Parts: sequence; structure tokens; C-alpha cells
Amino acid sequence: MIDSSPGTASASLGGVSLFASTAEYYRRHRSGVPAEVAEILADAAPQGSPRRLLDVGTGPGFVIGALLPWFDEAIGVDLDADLLAVAREELPADSVRLVQAPAESFELPDSWSPHLVTVCRAFHWFERPVFLRHVTERMEPEAVLAVFGDQSIWAGGDDWKDRTREVVQEILGERRRAGAGTYDRPTGSFEDDIADAGFRGVTTTRVPVVRTRTVGDVVGLMHSMSFASPAVLGDRAEEFDRRLRERLEPLTDEHGLLTDHNEFHIILATRPPG
Repeated sequence: MIDSSPGTASASLGGVSLFASTAEYYRRHRSGVPAEVAEILADAAPQGSPRRLLDVGTGPGFVIGALLPWFDEAIGVDLDADLLAVAREELPADSVRLVQAPAESFELPDSWSPHLVTVCRAFHWFERPVFLRHVTERMEPEAVLAVFGDQSIWAGGDDWKDRTREVVQEILGERRRAGAGTYDRPTGSFEDDIADAGFRGVTTTRVPVVRTRTVGDVVGLMHSMSFASPAVLGDRAEEFDRRLRERLEPLTDEHGLLTDHNEFHIILATRPPG
């Protein structure tokens, strides 16, 4: 189960995106899709002409950017207008269409069906059974669903992640925030959700990833998150940044870097029959 999955909140509360105020931080500080992960996803999908990709919860379009060399057309769906504006600046307009809509009710052009549907670091925001029913009806008969993501600070694993989590909880409280609200860890796994929706051949693959970040990168990364965005922090943002820098700077190496020992968890499944 992908670590970034805890939560039952939708991608908006009261009609306001949980990622309000995050777009520029998202663009500059979120990690993209590693080449090895992109190749696994591209190889899993059936061929088609034109070969089509649907990325739901696309944010600034990282997934589409990584996979477009293998696809002729792509559509990205997201609820947040600011993140989609970033995606428009980064992706080619002649082969990519962006749609502002919820994951559970987006619409696609007539006769447009994807061969691969991707959901990266976003499945936990969806009403998963509703989304899975909705997307099934729009997929090619042998199309593949890929739900994937890497681990967040809540998984720990490195000292700097533990210290970062401590600062988040000191400033914002013990319960993890989701914009103006909070959320709870789901009782089931993503794999179970997908299998229960009738998808076939559910498999999981893990791809280790090692990255380095500066302290400034980590501060920016936190501001790209729904639980520590500028909108959530409000007038506590300056104190948050100061305290986080104080905790992390002693942990850097001689080059001023922090090492992120991470892992992508990739769930692949084929569209239900019928």
C-alpha cells in the first residue's frame, strides 16, 4: 500500500482545492517520475493507434511529461486550476488536453478511450469506488490502470523526515491536515479497492529511489503539500520555516544535502471485462 495514501478526504473541502496556494512550490520542489518507473508504466499498457494516456489527478503534469514519448495523445484531469495552469506551461498543447474536473465525474471527448490510466500520489484523495466505476466505462477493453507513488515524510525512514514530521505536528497539531480539515487512514489497501472493482491481474512492483535535497528544497516541498501549504500555515508560515531549517541543517552532509531513501510502489491492473 502506497504510504502517501492515508485519508478519506476528497480533493476539495467546501469547493476549495486542498492544494490552494501550492502551485509554484509544487512545480519547483516535487520530484518527478523516475525513468525506470515511466518505462514500467509504458510497457504495461497495450498498443494503440493513436496510443492514448489519461492521467487523473495530474497536478502540474509530471506524469504526462514523463510518459508522452510513448503516447500520441494525453488528457490530464485535475480539480485545481492553478496546478493545471502550470501543466499548460509545461506540456505541448498539440498532443495534450487538460480538463478541470473531479476524478469521479470528468468527461472525455466522444470516441476517446485511454490505453493507460495513471494516478500518481492522488488515489487517496478520490472516492475510490466511484472513481473506479467511472473510469472503467471510459477505458479501452484491455487498458491498464496504474496507481503509484513514493513515500512521504509520514513513512519516516530518514532522520530528516522524522524531524520534519515533528515540526509539522508542533506547528499544526498531531493529526495530519488536509487543507482546512483532517483525514483518517483507510482500513483497506489500494490493491483491494482495485480488485473489488473488478480489475484483473492486480500486481505490485517496488522501485527503489535515492534522491538528494537541500534544506530549502524540503521547506518548499512541505509548502507543496496539502498539510503544510501556505494557505494552511497562514501567519505561522515564518515560524514553521525557521523551525524546520533549524532542525534540518545539522543533518546535512558536507555538501549541504539531505538524502532521501525512497521507493515507488506501482499497482498495475487490467480493465474489468465487459
